Amino acid sequence: MAELDYEHIVTLYHEPLYRFAFSLARTADGAGDLTQETYCRLLTKGGQMRDATKVKSWLFTTLYRIFLAGRRHEVRFPHQEISTIEGNCPALTVDAVDKLDGAIAMEELNGIEETFRVPLVLFYLQQLSYREIAEMLDVPIGTVMSRLFRGKTALRERLAARLAGQAPSNIVPISDGRKLKAK
Repeated sequence: MAELDYEHIVTLYHEPLYRFAFSLARTADGAGDLTQETYCRLLTKGGQMRDATKVKSWLFTTLYRIFLAGRRHEVRFPHQEISTIEGNCPALTVDAVDKLDGAIAMEELNGIEETFRVPLVLFYLQQLSYREIAEMLDVPIGTVMSRLFRGKTALRERLAARLAGQAPSNIVPISDGRKLKAK
């Protein structure tokens, strides 16, 4: 892939790719690492891409697979904290107050099980199609639609519980009235 194309791709997709990485990693450092590793793979393996029009799907799929590989590594080799470091909290500004609603929604979204959170983020925040999400997650389109429905239901329940001042339940409703306990 030519350098000019690479720069154009980074310019086009950096922000949505970073937001997706942040929704997975839940930290700015983790999101930056995932995004950087994705672009490194684009540089090294992007030339193998058969269809340059699917670069967006390739980037998101690659980022998701890097994230999953990291999760598997963390399970095998858990991080042991040597000492607890307490940082100073930043002062609350007027801009921060305006962002609280969005922050609360993102916090509740992050509380949803990954199986349901990832399709929600890809569909609503990254605006990928059902087909692109299905290809990325390697599941049928019907499964994507089902996970979106269950994810929206879980998010709605968590937000309603938050507004009512209750702890959100980790029960995800299934369409026929049964309940599935989220992990």
